[in-house]
Amino acid sequence: MDLPLITRENYFSRIGEGTRPWQEDFLAMYSSIWPGVTMDPALMTVPIDDHVVHRGDGVFEVMRCVRGSIYQMENHLRRLERSAGAVSLAFPEVYDHISDIIKEVVVMAGEKDCLIKIIVSRGPGGFGIDPFECPEAQVYVVVIRFHPLPEESYQRGVSLVTSRIPIKRSFFANIKSCNYLPNVLMKLDAVQSGCPYAVGLDEDGYLAEGPTENVAVLTSDGVLRFPEFERTLSGTTASRVFHLAGKLVKQGLIRDVVFSRIPPDDAYRGKEMFLTGTSLNILPVVTYDGKPVGEGVPGPVYARLSSLLWRDMTGNRDLLTPVPWGLREPAR
Repeated sequence: MDLPLITRENYFSRIGEGTRPWQEDFLAMYSSIWPGVTMDPALMTVPIDDHVVHRGDGVFEVMRCVRGSIYQMENHLRRLERSAGAVSLAFPEVYDHISDIIKEVVVMAGEKDCLIKIIVSRGPGGFGIDPFECPEAQVYVVVIRFHPLPEESYQRGVSLVTSRIPIKRSFFANIKSCNYLPNVLMKLDAVQSGCPYAVGLDEDGYLAEGPTENVAVLTSDGVLRFPEFERTLSGTTASRVFHLAGKLVKQGLIRDVVFSRIPPDDAYRGKEMFLTGTSLNILPVVTYDGKPVGEGVPGPVYARLSSLLWRDMTGNRDLLTPVPWGLREPAR
């Protein structure tokens, strides 16, 4: 086999060859290595010796820009900082300006509804395991076009199965690290089971979390229960839904909202069940492990919480970070 030699002279002609349909939604990327922003997906790369690539040594966050404002940006950044602190990952100096960087990259991306992914890596340095071979951490910000789930998923609900993949232990569950192999295998497990979503169980057999989603159950006693954050990632959307559910307690729609251990049997006998996450908001679960949840259709608690969350995402100025769109007109 006669492999071609790629050099600085022919590299750019090579990366422009062929089509990459999966990159159509890649709108803009900032890298602290350049440093700067590119809108060419072919240039959205990370060095192979960055420890985030070959060791998963980094932390990340994903947030939403909704109608031109970023929802819960500060809460996401605080969780990013907690994750970095837990793995002794010191931010580079450029992180002092991360809020401004995020907003400017979003403006350059040009779409008012998008997903924003922030990665802080250990940085390039070699192919060993020693983190001290990396001179400095790096920051990458990627803006991706947002595609909501089909409306049918919210109107009819979705199916959920218990995953066979062990969840991360408490220490790692509370770090949003770039090592997502257990999450990937959990999603693979769901798809191979013929189901779009899965939830893992903790070491004691209680409901934990999905690959990228938190779960909640309205149990037969009228209490809305979320798995404890000691054993699952403290979801920003789940935390907000928990707070908003307090209004339903005052209105008498539910008896209480708590963090607690949830046996699968309580979910099987539950009145309602749903998933929460940055990209899906609140998604009703109508069957769990092949058993109908409640009446087998999205329930009134889901409907009310979904409405409250959307109002929060679009109108709560305390949680919305304005983006300076006047610097550039968005594409749409």
